[in-house]
Amino acid sequence: MITVVIGGGTMGAGIAHLLLAGGHEVVLAESGAQRAAAARDAVAKSLAVAVERGKLDRDPEELLRALTVVEQLADVPAELVIEAVPEDVDLKRRVLTAAAHACPDAVLASNTSSLSIAELAEGLPAERVLGMHFFNPVPVQKLIELVHHDRLDPAVLAKARRWAEQLGKTVIEVRDAPGFATSRLGVAVGMEAIRMLAEGVASAEDIDTGMRLGYGWPMGPLRLTDLVGLDVRLAIAEHLAAELGPRFEPPALLREKVARGELGRKTGQGFFTW
Repeated sequence: MITVVIGGGTMGAGIAHLLLAGGHEVVLAESGAQRAAAARDAVAKSLAVAVERGKLDRDPEELLRALTVVEQLADVPAELVIEAVPEDVDLKRRVLTAAAHACPDAVLASNTSSLSIAELAEGLPAERVLGMHFFNPVPVQKLIELVHHDRLDPAVLAKARRWAEQLGKTVIEVRDAPGFATSRLGVAVGMEAIRMLAEGVASAEDIDTGMRLGYGWPMGPLRLTDLVGLDVRLAIAEHLAAELGPRFEPPALLREKVARGELGRKTGQGFFTW
């Protein structure tokens, strides 16, 4: 099966890793030679680390032979296209529109964590556009959130479920609504944790430990925000606040950290030092 992944950042590289390990041929599209090379290196590193940690028993070089990295998507006989570009409606619609022309028979999936799938599908063959929300780190996390809208062909949803389960993931199906299920709940807890930190209720470490040991979370909400990226969390919170009201309004502390460039693990500093 040929699958196209558009966007070679953290999520796109992780999705490519997962697909290669699952036996897919993968075309990874990233703009510019430098970004394309970096995307391939990220996939190669991810596969190598998985082998070192005993999570993958295949030769990374063998898997990489099924990966093609391109700077511009041309005609590809793909069954599935997954876009993993930044959370910007206009950008995602441009990417999906180009993908619909380059891959005329493919299911078109967006990895968005909060944007409306129905809005992204406007002007496209909406019956084959859905949300396919992966979680970071993609090769490790067990969940895929499939997001459906009124114009989606039920057969496409069933096909996407089958593909996700073949990759070893557990699937939840969620109606198209702001933040879906996971981002809406996760951001609500994350924003409250940041407010608690700003008010001096407890330290970042103690807030996270409370959620890990008291509620069985594998990772506390502040460390998770560092992993996702404070800028990403801020953008999602702003979107949810606009759609659902002030209970999702981002705390001032989050805005201040993003303004200082403290974006979490990717910059070495967020609510924790990495």
